[in-house]
Amino acid sequence: MDENKTRSKHFLLLVYQSFGIVFGDLATSPLYVYRSAFAGRLRHYQSEEAVFGAFSVIFWTLSFFSLFKYAVFMLSVNDNGEGGIFALYSLLCRHGKFSLLPNQQASDEELSTYQHAGYSNRSVPASSFRRLPDRDKKSKLALLILVLMAASMAMTLGVLTPAISGEFSVFGSSVLLPLGFHVFLIPLLCVLLLSLFVLQYQGTHKVAFIFSPVVLLWLLSIAALGVYNIMHWNPRIYEALSPIYIYRFFRLTGIDGWISLGGALLCITGNMPLCYMLIFSGIIIQVAFCFFVYPCLVLQYMGQAAFLSKNFSAISLSFYASVPDAVFWPVLVIAILATVVVSQAVLSATFSTVKQCHALGCFPRVKIVHKSKWIDRQIYVPEINWILMVLCSAVTLGSQDTTRIGNAYGIASMTLIFITTSLISLSIYFVWHKGLALALSFFILFGTIELTFLFSSYIRILQGGWVPLLLSSIFLFTMFVWHYGSRKKYLYDQNHKLPMKWILTLGSDLGIVRVPGIGLIYTHLANGVPATFSHFLTNLPAFYQIIVFVCDKTVPVPFVPQKERYLVGRIGPKSYRMYRCIVQNGYKDVNENENEYDFENALIMSIAEFIQLEAEGGGSGTPDGGSIGGRLAVVKSSENFGKRFGISKSNGFEGTSSSSLNITSSKSATLVKLKMMYDEQESPEVKFKTRVQLTLVDTRYKDSFVKEEVMRLMEAKKFGVAYVIGHSNSKAKWNSPFLKRFLINIVYSFLRKNCRAPSIALSIPQTSLIEVGMNYTL
Repeated sequence: MDENKTRSKHFLLLVYQSFGIVFGDLATSPLYVYRSAFAGRLRHYQSEEAVFGAFSVIFWTLSFFSLFKYAVFMLSVNDNGEGGIFALYSLLCRHGKFSLLPNQQASDEELSTYQHAGYSNRSVPASSFRRLPDRDKKSKLALLILVLMAASMAMTLGVLTPAISGEFSVFGSSVLLPLGFHVFLIPLLCVLLLSLFVLQYQGTHKVAFIFSPVVLLWLLSIAALGVYNIMHWNPRIYEALSPIYIYRFFRLTGIDGWISLGGALLCITGNMPLCYMLIFSGIIIQVAFCFFVYPCLVLQYMGQAAFLSKNFSAISLSFYASVPDAVFWPVLVIAILATVVVSQAVLSATFSTVKQCHALGCFPRVKIVHKSKWIDRQIYVPEINWILMVLCSAVTLGSQDTTRIGNAYGIASMTLIFITTSLISLSIYFVWHKGLALALSFFILFGTIELTFLFSSYIRILQGGWVPLLLSSIFLFTMFVWHYGSRKKYLYDQNHKLPMKWILTLGSDLGIVRVPGIGLIYTHLANGVPATFSHFLTNLPAFYQIIVFVCDKTVPVPFVPQKERYLVGRIGPKSYRMYRCIVQNGYKDVNENENEYDFENALIMSIAEFIQLEAEGGGSGTPDGGSIGGRLAVVKSSENFGKRFGISKSNGFEGTSSSSLNITSSKSATLVKLKMMYDEQESPEVKFKTRVQLTLVDTRYKDSFVKEEVMRLMEAKKFGVAYVIGHSNSKAKWNSPFLKRFLINIVYSFLRKNCRAPSIALSIPQTSLIEVGMNYTL
């Protein structure tokens, strides 16, 4: 009995928390729906029948899309609990073979988050249409462009949502303010928006606890206002719940009514967060929406319609005009707070979209900030935050017209909704392996209605609708060019990697001087030796005692469990002391490591565990212990992983002066002191970082060769770890077409020079960085 009460309390708590994260955008739509719907020639139809018809259109649109499509159907479409555009694309990449990601390996399918019950395609007969992605590479590119178009519209919503929500909330005060005070509304709005963007770096963990109460109070307020307006102005409004009023509406208004659909669709523009479940299960969102959010919204739209049927002249500020004077200012304050919550949620979603595009190789390198004290998976992207702030301010100051922003907002939202429907139709056939007829039926059922709304929205292009098209085109072009250039570089690396025969002919010392320490060579290749390595040896014939080729790759899954993240293998015979480590990440994974020492220690423990597994027969290789093209081991899946090591923590250089100077006689105390002074001068923050020391506490090994190799690994770690990364210069071939030369030599080169350096994006410490110049002729 007590256990059931605990579960019920936990369930209700999650339902309560979902209000602030999921439903904010949908809940604030009543602020501008009727104003946008009657903004055009529909305002000339000042009759009760027109208002009743408009409400009927809004009610059935909300019911058909929000209640039926999203709350009932789309919540079942998820990728390990994650929803949205990239979840659908990930499913299509894995089960429909649409992926354009580099470094795809058979080992990817062994991840626990890769396969999904009911999604396996191994037992499904491959029809000619299902083999389309394998036969026609253009279909993969077309799908990627469609997904990037949706992502660009989502980023555009990050610009428009704070603007439209802020304007409709702040401008509501003009109902009761004297005319002389109206000039202060725009500066007040700008201060509100600037404060929102400036505070993004602090995270929302300190104020997130008020999100749900604000949205909950807002929903209760608008429901109460709706009931009041129904009873006070026109109780007959319930008759408009009948769809017959939609027919009467279009019979009365004709083409003007069809055009007004572009404003009416704003009642569903907050639908997309419903399928971004994050930490909430589908049943939680369904309960919150069906039993609370949906009834509150219906009551509010009914109340506004009842008020407008008797006060049509108040359509320009329909929501605030319908608020009684006695509660006007409290409602205004709650509305402003609710719009701040909405803007914060949309900005967080925009940062997440950018991060996912970057993970899939379709966005220039940016700095991804995540702090352990923040909300789970909440991130902050400084560059995008300031770009959104500038664009949002420009849209707000440039338009100063809520109708134009509403038109722009409707086009961006409806385009995103239509693309989502298209991707679900593909998923029904390629992922769930249902019949083609069912996929087409779904697209016809929802897509036809959405196209009707979409065309009515695009009619308003000249009235502000061009803004999302311009912004999304810029975002789309940037992402496509970055993907194009990055893929060309990867193919160049793939074609110019060093053959293993060349490595083996050099001998165990590789024909160079091997110095104490560990060298991590970053590469995009998951197999083979990159040309960066030979280029380094050509200019400086010396390298570290231990060589590790590190490939940081993205797998088309939302996240990779920590115990499956590292794949480790050996390159060449044991005497070469060369290893490969593939770090697998999902498209929503964030770096949880506090500093570089966490990664270094995890890498060393993974290699040590691989050495042990290899000796026990858990690895594969050649008779002499080499692993030329052999399997890689998932080392953290071992039960004994990390048990032989001890970890101690110290701040900055504390505790390193004596121990570091006595490592071995081959490294003088003077050099150690000079390095410490350099680190302190170049990176003062190092003094305050927590340094994690890794020690081998259990040296009992059955195999003496294993013990010797692990001890050498630990000894090399004491000398330090250096990070080697390529510093590339890309140019198209001189005889390439003009378009390719323009994209590579000008656009891609500009993006590469003005984005974050690879070392920053990979969180590589600058004091341990070695860059190798490379020329790419693409």
